[in-house]
Amino acid sequence: MFLKFLAPSLLALVVAGCASPPAPKQFSPALTPFPSECLVVQRVMFNAIGRQFPLNGYLAMSDTRGKRLIVTESFGGVMADLLIKPDGTVFVMQSSRMFPAHYMRSLMATDVQYVFGGETKPNHPFVTMLTTNHFVVERTGYKLDLRILETKPGAQPDSMFDETLVKK
Repeated sequence: MFLKFLAPSLLALVVAGCASPPAPKQFSPALTPFPSECLVVQRVMFNAIGRQFPLNGYLAMSDTRGKRLIVTESFGGVMADLLIKPDGTVFVMQSSRMFPAHYMRSLMATDVQYVFGGETKPNHPFVTMLTTNHFVVERTGYKLDLRILETKPGAQPDSMFDETLVKK
């Protein structure tokens, strides 16, 4: 008796299948919901060399002055400070052992430009946009899980975009 009831139920489960998460969207910088003048607060899980590093990111954006990314560790120490001018010129304001200057110029600046606009190519082969506030950047050697916590619209101080204020 029990098997007569159980068999149709199991058959219904097998035929129906399992619900799967929606497929990630093809990434395009045009899909990013960020105002041209804003401060974006981020939480990042950086995976490299078999380890995970939780980091915080603060990105000041301006169409006319550029993008300034400051990456900090959980206790507030600056791990990376990068300025990208509107013409694409990159200034390393402060680097660290974890993020040396050459890495910031070649990889970090490119990823910032793709995720937050400024790059004209329609798709980035290393970026997946899971939602409008959740991105995954996956390259050979590292994976970056980026979540946008808050976007504060409005102009940022001019000093944020001044390349002459490089920390020595």
